[in-house]
Amino acid sequence: MIRAVAASLAGVACLGAAVLLTGSERSEARDFGQLGQTFPVVEADLLATIEARLQRAQATGEMDRVNAAFAKRVEAKVRRPVPVSGITPAEEARTWNYDPTITLEREIRDHKGQVIAEAGQRINPLDFVSMRQSLVFVDGDDTAQVDWATKRFTELNAKIIFVNGSPIESMTARKRRFFFDQEGRLTGKFGIRHTPAVVEQTGKLLHVSETVLKPGAKS
Repeated sequence: MIRAVAASLAGVACLGAAVLLTGSERSEARDFGQLGQTFPVVEADLLATIEARLQRAQATGEMDRVNAAFAKRVEAKVRRPVPVSGITPAEEARTWNYDPTITLEREIRDHKGQVIAEAGQRINPLDFVSMRQSLVFVDGDDTAQVDWATKRFTELNAKIIFVNGSPIESMTARKRRFFFDQEGRLTGKFGIRHTPAVVEQTGKLLHVSETVLKPGAKS
């Protein structure tokens, strides 16, 4: 008897929960009236707003000031890029070899769809092309390093790459092309931490050396 009553109560509870969740089939929507002041929803035209602001900026000269400031920042970055962090003058000579061999992650096909290199295959670029110019890394703000590099290497046999300083100013002063190691990509790849440093081909490897300059040395 007790079990029967408990079962009945459980059934009533379940039914009540179902009614609360789904609502009665006979229930009807009611209008509870207006509880407060209402306002129409108005969405501003985003493009029109942007255009109006641009027109105001143009009319007041703000646009020209912004463009001029941006141009100056870009010019400053081009003239003097962000220095490569962690590079210091060499205090101890170091030499090592860098193997440029890579392992292909996927197969390579030619224009006819034929496989010319399999995935997992190891390829050394120096098997196909030679490095005709050495790469010479120097601190462009260190006159001794730049003097050493320009005296030791010609434009035909080397590219002088700054890790700090202004390549444009140096090109104007020395009448020679200089480059910059943007974001330290090359020095990071070769493991260079000190300058001056030279990368040159030796057989199928690249030989890397960091040189200590004596005070006043130019050669």
